[in-house]
Amino acid sequence: MKVEDFDYELPEELIAQTPLEKRDASRLLVLDKETGRIEHQHFRDILDYLKEGDTLVLNDTKVLPARLIGEKEETKAVIEILLLKNMEEDNWECLVKPARRVKVGTVVSFGEGLLKAKCTKELDDGIRYFELDYKGILYEILDKLGTMPLPPYIHEKLKDQSRYQTVYAKEVGSAAAPTAGLHFTTELLERIKQKNISICYVTLHVGLGTFRPVKVEKIEDHEMHSEYYHMSEEVAKKLNETKKNGGRIISVGTTSTRVLETIQSKYNEFRKCSGFTDIFIYPGYQFKGVDCLITNFHLPKSTLIMLVSALAGREAILKAYQVAVEKKYRFFSFGDAMFIKGE
Repeated sequence: MKVEDFDYELPEELIAQTPLEKRDASRLLVLDKETGRIEHQHFRDILDYLKEGDTLVLNDTKVLPARLIGEKEETKAVIEILLLKNMEEDNWECLVKPARRVKVGTVVSFGEGLLKAKCTKELDDGIRYFELDYKGILYEILDKLGTMPLPPYIHEKLKDQSRYQTVYAKEVGSAAAPTAGLHFTTELLERIKQKNISICYVTLHVGLGTFRPVKVEKIEDHEMHSEYYHMSEEVAKKLNETKKNGGRIISVGTTSTRVLETIQSKYNEFRKCSGFTDIFIYPGYQFKGVDCLITNFHLPKSTLIMLVSALAGREAILKAYQVAVEKKYRFFSFGDAMFIKGE
């Protein structure tokens, strides 16, 4: 299967640059994966599509203000570092610009020495390993020095940093937001609970895979970057009960989906576990855990549009995207949402 098969035309003006004032005011395209029927709603109307006995699964990861601008100690050259993954203690995998200026042994200083990073390993595609040196609590230092790592297609400055976090963000560790969850408000989540719909949380720390384009011609040749995930015993029990009782498991976002499908593929049930997943879901994949999906509109030729195509069918997804373009939906991280529903 070719990467080109997942391309589509998108006018640049439809790429959302800022979030809407109200999270749940975004539009919602509802796609029936069985019939291909499309409806147009607003995100707050998601409640009308959820049924008693359903379980909603959200990713409670919290985005690090992980984008740091510093300078090389020797030359004062400006270096940008994006913290991607904590490998162990204070050793981090990072994306660096310009990478050619950073070799093993290079020290980058941030905030007049409040934080220092020494390069310990060089990898391809601008990836470097750094050992961090600081006094105090790293996350407090990042709050002071760092900014949210917004995707490169967003050119506007984010006025309120909390708008790149979900309202239920809890577990610190992501290099990007699980954007499907950005549409939920605390009030909407409360209304969902009142309808006797269960809400569960899993964790997947979004990493390099979000930033890395698919560079191969055949999608089967693409290698996914691994990301840390966790599911608690309580959540596993609730999800197993939901399946046993004939309820639907509704995943919020591709990140939650990857956790659910990783665990089901490994154990043929949900269970308490943690680890790293590099699962790559594309057409031909048989879903084992997820029945429905709440998601955003994804970049052309990305692994994310491949994942949603695996659930609803490539032709149905590309048709829905075409309709969304015609109806001037807002695309990508701060854009509108899609609900892929099934019975």
